[in-house]
Amino acid sequence: MSRIQPVDPRAASGEAKQLLDTVHSALGATPNFARVLAHSPAALAGFIGLYGGIARATIDLATRERIALVVAEENECQYCVSAHTAIGRKAGLAQEEMVLNRRGGSSDARAAAAVAFARALNENRGAVTAAELEAVRRAGYGDAEIAEIIAIVTLNFFTNLVGKAAQLDIDFPKVALLEAAA
Repeated sequence: MSRIQPVDPRAASGEAKQLLDTVHSALGATPNFARVLAHSPAALAGFIGLYGGIARATIDLATRERIALVVAEENECQYCVSAHTAIGRKAGLAQEEMVLNRRGGSSDARAAAAVAFARALNENRGAVTAAELEAVRRAGYGDAEIAEIIAIVTLNFFTNLVGKAAQLDIDFPKVALLEAAA
């Protein structure tokens, strides 16, 4: 059971209700992480703003999901691994690819560079090396896309924190963390 009870969208009112409706429109559902954030309309609005900005990114949805998976796995957030496995499937990612992503790689060379860079950002809290930055550039990512990767990692780190701190009930098909599955 979640340590922070999710707000029931049917019982929400005012700004929280409007924001939950926005989440439902964007995602087709109202996941528990958004329902927990709805306790603070400011927190939920912050998520929606960053999510909406990233939705306009030039980095394709499949690669954004690859990044979400590596960050969730590295941060041991089963809620987010489960969520992004479901979303990754909808984005066209095969199960084998998503396992590679969770381990920090990809069968696509360009995407592998983005995933590796995202993993380095997350592991080192942004303190990446010149070599790590150069590797993502050699894969064809420019400064705008590198800024997007940083923003994608940030968004996913944020939702990982919510998932873990609240110990959210998983409202997606459950996926075990790799270490727990071994």
